[in-house]
Amino acid sequence: MTLYKFNERAYAKMIFHAAKYPHLAVNGILLASKTEGEIVDAIPLFHQCLYVTPYVEIALMQIDSYADRENLFVAGYYCAAENFYDNTLDKAPAAKIAEKIQENHKSACFVLIDNKLMTLGQEVAPLKVFACSSEPGRWTKADFKLVQSEATLEAVSALLKRGAMKDVIDFDNHLDNPENDWTNKFLNRDLKQIMAMY
Repeated sequence: MTLYKFNERAYAKMIFHAAKYPHLAVNGILLASKTEGEIVDAIPLFHQCLYVTPYVEIALMQIDSYADRENLFVAGYYCAAENFYDNTLDKAPAAKIAEKIQENHKSACFVLIDNKLMTLGQEVAPLKVFACSSEPGRWTKADFKLVQSEATLEAVSALLKRGAMKDVIDFDNHLDNPENDWTNKFLNRDLKQIMAMY
């Protein structure tokens, strides 16, 4: 069984994206290091038109190019449902995007952010992680680990309380204004400095 490892930046950006739009569904792409295989970044995709095919294709092409430059690869997909009680994989479009990613990377994961566990004071990671089973289109629960788990949860909680989620930029924001940087370079830099304090 595959154990998926998420570093602080990837985890924080997924949580910030969901927290920025608590009234909407969100989704994004997970990137892993080619050398270590650890999931090191999350690229927030959409909060409005999650499954509009042309937008998804454009975003994935740009993310692929960015990942190559950064010595990363697309390693998974994450989403959070609009409905507080909807914490299942039954969302067909979300599963289809995850399956497409899995076609290119066999051990890709599908992360579902559990709305019921999303709080300002994070005591547990509100993630449900799934791996593709041998049967196409079937996802099974997988194990995951947060790097520096306790410190990461503490730092993300403190940042959420300060409103740091407002700073995350997704691909929708980039489409609204091309000056908005969907790679979130400034946020990545700030997160690195802040996480070093924990």
